[in-house]
Amino acid sequence: MAEEFYNVLGVSREASPEEIKKAYRKLARENHPDRNPDDPKAEDRFKSIQQAYDTLSDPEKRKEYDAGGMFSGFRGGQPFGGAAGGGFTSDIGDIFSSVFGRGRGQPRSIRGSDLETEVRLSFDQAVNGTQISVSVPKLERCPTCHGSGAKPGTSPHVCPRCGGSGIDAQSQGFFSISQPCPQCGGSGEVIEDPCETCGGSGLTRQTKRYRVNIPPGVQDGTRIRLAGKGEAGPRGGPAGDLFVTTRVTPSPVFKQLGDGNLEVTVPISIAEAIQGGTVEVPTLNGTKRIRIPAGTEHGTVQRLRGEGPPRTGGRGRGDIRYRLAIDVPRDLNREQNEAVDALAEAFNGSKQREKLIRDASAASGKVDE
Repeated sequence: MAEEFYNVLGVSREASPEEIKKAYRKLARENHPDRNPDDPKAEDRFKSIQQAYDTLSDPEKRKEYDAGGMFSGFRGGQPFGGAAGGGFTSDIGDIFSSVFGRGRGQPRSIRGSDLETEVRLSFDQAVNGTQISVSVPKLERCPTCHGSGAKPGTSPHVCPRCGGSGIDAQSQGFFSISQPCPQCGGSGEVIEDPCETCGGSGLTRQTKRYRVNIPPGVQDGTRIRLAGKGEAGPRGGPAGDLFVTTRVTPSPVFKQLGDGNLEVTVPISIAEAIQGGTVEVPTLNGTKRIRIPAGTEHGTVQRLRGEGPPRTGGRGRGDIRYRLAIDVPRDLNREQNEAVDALAEAFNGSKQREKLIRDASAASGKVDE
């Protein structure tokens, strides 16, 4: 029986809290009754998924569930309410009240689903921070019944079968079998006269607009959480959260490396690579000059510390890395050709290449005589 909730979410008993949360989000979106209006079983599946997540996402409830106490009537191999060999508790409803955090007569509160959306940002907006609007279609409390699901002037009643727990528990010897109450569907309430606007669900599809504060230094793929801005919970339950993912338009100059660091490819001439010198490089606030040492190789990286965008969490600013790329011209004029010829004659080939050939010959046992 301890495998039931894990099977509902499609995870193993060793699943991490993050894996359980990810599986719940996926299943809740796919099986939400509002997204499956033609499927009469969607609501039952959704409630089963919610019930499984409510238990497995709570460390104490999960521990209790894994021990078999939630459904077998045992805690650590002993019946609830007594020592080993003691009698089985007579009030099954009290067991589930302690597990689910509510007493008899209190309808079950179901949290609304989390939502996700994306925002497009320019590189400057990502670096400096901004405020941006997002429009989110979602389930909100019905404006007619204010989320109760009952016709105005009436109110839901506590389910007479489960006493508001939403759980139908039956004792079979030393064991108890639990399932969502068939009369109220697990909500703990019965609506005799449903609201005509929402059909008794307490929810309607609405589009909400929010202003999202984008902190400086966000990366492409950063997720920002807006607590309580997700879908409203059924029958007045708490709302889920809204997660906003940033999509940053790449800069033609700066490449984001993560943790506030940027990289810029800086072309240098052959003469600068050989002789060294000082070159001007771009920063986020203008330009600065960096020193190129003599004999600089292609791909060498130099760094200006603290010149990058702000790091998240107030951890200062990142760095800008400058990757030096030797710019080899393809088309030379007469003067340049003469200069290259003179340079080639002065260097008389490559000593490093000659050494490479000698090393290769020695390694293969072939030595030129």
